[in-house]
Amino acid sequence: MTHSSHSNSSRLGVLALGALGVVYGDIGTSPLYAFKEAFSGPHGLAVNELNVLAALSAFFWALMLIISIKYVWIVLKFDNEGEGGVLALTALAHRIANKSPKWSMFVIGAGVFAAALFYGDAIITPAISVLSAVEGLSVATPQFERLVVPITIGILAGLFLIQRHGTGRVGGLFGPVTIVWFATLAILGALSIAQTPIVLQAINPIYAMNFAWGHPGAMFLLLSAVFLALTGGEALYADMGHFGAKAVRLAWYGLVCPALLINYFGQGALLLRSAEAVENPFYLLAPDWFLLPLVALATAATVIASQATITGAYSMTLQASRLGYLPRVRLLHTSETERGQIYIPSVNWLMLVAVTVLVLTFGSASGLAAAYGIAVSGTMIITTLLTAVVAFVLPGRARLGLLLGLLLFGAMELLFFGSNLTKLLHGGWLPLALGALIFLLLTTWKEGSRQVAEQRRKIDIPLKDFLAGPQPNVPRVAGTAVYLTSDPTLVPSALFHNLKHFKVMHERTIFLNVVNEDVPHIDPAQRMQFSELATGVYGMAVHFGFREEPDLTRALEGAADFGIELDAMSTTYFVARSTVIDGPGGLSAWRCGLYAWMTRQSEGAASYFNLPPNRVVELGTQVML
Repeated sequence: MTHSSHSNSSRLGVLALGALGVVYGDIGTSPLYAFKEAFSGPHGLAVNELNVLAALSAFFWALMLIISIKYVWIVLKFDNEGEGGVLALTALAHRIANKSPKWSMFVIGAGVFAAALFYGDAIITPAISVLSAVEGLSVATPQFERLVVPITIGILAGLFLIQRHGTGRVGGLFGPVTIVWFATLAILGALSIAQTPIVLQAINPIYAMNFAWGHPGAMFLLLSAVFLALTGGEALYADMGHFGAKAVRLAWYGLVCPALLINYFGQGALLLRSAEAVENPFYLLAPDWFLLPLVALATAATVIASQATITGAYSMTLQASRLGYLPRVRLLHTSETERGQIYIPSVNWLMLVAVTVLVLTFGSASGLAAAYGIAVSGTMIITTLLTAVVAFVLPGRARLGLLLGLLLFGAMELLFFGSNLTKLLHGGWLPLALGALIFLLLTTWKEGSRQVAEQRRKIDIPLKDFLAGPQPNVPRVAGTAVYLTSDPTLVPSALFHNLKHFKVMHERTIFLNVVNEDVPHIDPAQRMQFSELATGVYGMAVHFGFREEPDLTRALEGAADFGIELDAMSTTYFVARSTVIDGPGGLSAWRCGLYAWMTRQSEGAASYFNLPPNRVVELGTQVML
């Protein structure tokens, strides 16, 4: 083996280790509650050999088909320049469908709703994961049962409180702890299987198929429990940009998938030996002496799963803001070296409040399980649809086979979604209501921003008229003025007010347009376009990908390549802040009020674009919608 190949193998191993902690935290904690749900609750199956083998067969083939084949083998190939996740896929599908307005609207609508559902998943995951781990205390000592909810809230509060300090150091422990977790899952499951090896017969799909044929109603209800074993599937795709598809695949096939299946089969073997173990088949796999250490390890694993989900919510918010579906948000970087480690205070505190309310309202992992599957199954269906849109333009015969495979996966996911809908009145309404609310916020901001831009085009002066007008005769003052503009064809309203009130221009005026692209990263060579519009008047466009920080101070250093030196002490940045009021526009009064409220929550342009605050002049404008 050459030094280069050895180095690549080592790097792949390191990435796979990191993927264990971040990518597989959610799906890795599913054994705590997924198999138990098949035999508990109002629709739980009776504990007998036929039902246990049928349930295990359904769990096995669902993991194989949906996770191992659809996500790990197929969907990971559909990246947006290395980035995954439903918004990245939406941006990719939108570029492909852009020539057809109807398809384009469908792609955007579906992708945004999937993103909205993701937030529901991001809130439920910490609550159900930590709650299910801490419930092990009541198995060890029934007297602890009344402390389960307070301890859970305490752990979750601590987790959200440390977010502002960054998770870099804690993240270094994620991989090793998760290895111990998956090894423990496999060992506990294997010891149980060794006592009841008949359980391995469930690998045969005939058990699930016969059960479905003989008891279609029971199988339909069982699918909602089976789906709980798949709930971390979207994370595989969403986090591929951090580690790469190869590392994600290596971790899944090499450790995660075998450990999960062995543990599920071990729980099934336990139920065949003792039907009373249905109370908590995961914790009852462990010998008495190992129960409390297992609770501690499970809690650590669920905290890791929660951390990954919280980080995912930050990343989703950042992408939504960059793509124009949310206002500018206050963003803090928690690492001096890793730009990807971010903290968004508003998202953090809203999630803490929501998670606490969930734990207090539902009080148990079983209660939350009813609310869990709908959001994720809905997101999975949309991912399948968007993948089909991208696959449709592929050349060759492979396209037909891929589309047929996606059709099969989509049909299965519709069954899972329908099964989860049976829990609508038992908590399943929650993620749908939350998703609808967030969808309303995302679409209101997008539509409001579009109408503001339209109003600006009606009010502001076209740039070509300004350049052909009297501007050469306007008195000039020393220095450089940089005007931020959202539409490079119009004169920025800030300049219009400057001329109206002060009747002067700077000797060098730059119209700066920030362009947010629907790709994750921009080649530095393509970052900036520059043109001289008139004597002393320049147009500049700076491009950023939706995963990049829009740092204008750093980007404008590239102006020197065009012969423009921007002296920090003689450059002034002018930005306009709009105040929205209700008018005869296209938005209803209540949506106009909602958009106005979101505008007030938006972070100022100076800090968002990393402009020197003592060199920024902000001018207010009023827009009627």
